Amino acid sequence: MRKSIPYLFPLCLFQALVFLLAMGPGLARAQGVPGRAVVGTNVKDYANAVLAIMSYTTVPDVTTSSLSINSGTTGNSGFAQSQLGGGFTLSRTFPLYLEGTVAYSRYDPTFIASDGTEQRPVPAKWNTASTTIGVGWDFRITDELAFRPIFNGMIGRVASDLRVAQTVFNRVANTNLQFLEDGALNAYGLGGSLMLDWEHYREHYEVDVELRATDIYLRSFGSSSDAVQGSATAQQFSLWARWRAPTGLSALDRPVRYVLETAYSHYFGDSAGVLGFNDLTSLGVGLELDSSRYPVIITRTRAMVRYVFGHNVHGVSFGFAVSF
Repeated sequence: MRKSIPYLFPLCLFQALVFLLAMGPGLARAQGVPGRAVVGTNVKDYANAVLAIMSYTTVPDVTTSSLSINSGTTGNSGFAQSQLGGGFTLSRTFPLYLEGTVAYSRYDPTFIASDGTEQRPVPAKWNTASTTIGVGWDFRITDELAFRPIFNGMIGRVASDLRVAQTVFNRVANTNLQFLEDGALNAYGLGGSLMLDWEHYREHYEVDVELRATDIYLRSFGSSSDAVQGSATAQQFSLWARWRAPTGLSALDRPVRYVLETAYSHYFGDSAGVLGFNDLTSLGVGLELDSSRYPVIITRTRAMVRYVFGHNVHGVSFGFAVSF
């Protein structure tokens, strides 16, 4: 019976991925109210944008499992997210595949409020939490290669913790802005993935390669304001590969392995460009301890350092992963 989490989902107990990104003016549009202008208050567009950002946490992906974008001194919106998850096939004889992720992200756009005589920046801190599950089945092409269709479902929530009681912002007569003050919207997603999984295991080395295409449609429901609704598509193509081999050292009565890993993700649909890039590449190196000789549920523990880069972005992360 195979009970492992060998790919794509590091358990990032310590997250230190720092991205240096010069984001463009991007998501906001100007909207005027006679005598009380509010710049960047097209909340409908922001609702779509937040769901588009949520799409990065919808798909299990090692390149965005821990992601932070530094707004620097440009005044542009900041962003951070973390993702935990795993997946496994029950057995060769009953090849039901199950996966799941839990993710959190924070998006900090800034609105400009004006009553005609003064302007004030009003940060709108939006928090998103989501969970995605997947159910699939392994169809064996060869003994080492499996074709895996997966049905995915997602549920999530976007909430604003803005407080505007002491600003001119709360005097603007616009029902769309109700969402900004203690507002929230829920979101669900339905879709699926197609995966090719190659597992080439030998005595002196192990190779895992996965090719995955995902398409999940996200839509909001039950928002605090009927005027605020959003939708987005999470479309992604990813390639992930890992090499494991003994270092010549031993621990826990088993060989200590070194791990080499690479991953590439390309984003389509509403995910493309929303954070300033269309693809990310990750290169990782680490060590793995094998505890399978002892009666513990965790059979392998990996510590990984990854360098992630893309268009105008780069950073380093450190994470842990386990296999059962």
